[in-house]
Amino acid sequence: MNNWNCESRVDNGPGPYVANVGCMAVNNVHFRHTLWTGCNAQMTLMSIPVCSDIGAEIHPDTDQIIRIEQGMAMVMMGDCQERMDMQTRAGRGDTVFVPAGTWHNIVNTGRMPLKLSTIYAPPHHPAGTIHATKADAEQEK
Repeated sequence: MNNWNCESRVDNGPGPYVANVGCMAVNNVHFRHTLWTGCNAQMTLMSIPVCSDIGAEIHPDTDQIIRIEQGMAMVMMGDCQERMDMQTRAGRGDTVFVPAGTWHNIVNTGRMPLKLSTIYAPPHHPAGTIHATKADAEQEK
């Protein structure tokens, strides 16, 4: 299935699927939206408001790959939440590789929503997860 209109309202997994992820990420208005969930990996889209962040987090058994599709960010990673000593600026087209067991946070430092696409391996969120806001996501922790 192709998605040419750059919008997705459902999780399109676990079957074969073709989509313009960059376009869909830029058009995504939700803090988190699972685009595709398979048995071994998951693609989500994220929209981080101006002056907000993902929130410091760690996934003990999940690798994460984050691609910035729009905006500017400060990326922080490290071995403990209080000392994320790897910090760098990143923008459109940059990809962040987060090994399992690494604390990380991404802060929107730009003047527009930060749009991300993210791969989790294995899947991290239940299939079909949509969090309209960061507060919605935090309620499920």
